[in-house]
Amino acid sequence: MSDLVIGADGLARCPWGASTPDYAVYHDTEWGRPLRGDDALFERVALEAFQSGLSWLTILRKRPAFRAAFAGFRIAAVADYGPDDVARLLADPGIVRNRAKIEATIANARVARDLPDGLTALLWAYAPARRAACPARLADVPATTPESAALARELKRRGFRFVGPTTAYALMQATGMVDDHLTGCHVAPAG
Repeated sequence: MSDLVIGADGLARCPWGASTPDYAVYHDTEWGRPLRGDDALFERVALEAFQSGLSWLTILRKRPAFRAAFAGFRIAAVADYGPDDVARLLADPGIVRNRAKIEATIANARVARDLPDGLTALLWAYAPARRAACPARLADVPATTPESAALARELKRRGFRFVGPTTAYALMQATGMVDDHLTGCHVAPAG
């Protein structure tokens, strides 16, 4: 028995990836695919933090507004944000207007800017070895792993905020550090 869902297009997907058109595009084109680049990874760190306590669909639908509000998630630009930018962001109805998350994103940009080897090197250093096979069912997908707990500890040690083990694991999934597409999903690697 499988948790896969066959979409209207005839493709087998992880069940969450077939629930809305927004999710289908994200599932098929981004989630679980290796991502590198400090600014691109910073965006994912920020969006995962904003998602905390909310639906990912809410964040996904607000993503264009987040990109506009946070200078395309360019680390150098966001690191220079000050009190006027915080006020602007708190007044922006296109994003999640949570002061703690906004201030964390700015603080995280400052930490990321100052990393000696960059954000990509730091995050990917915690990527686990590839599994022999993708998970068979949603019940086989963990919420955290020893690697995500270690990554969260290291990020917090360096000064990052809103980066617990569950958020770190979601980041690993979103950026292809782990591939949790279910076996049989049209996006899952063969083998």
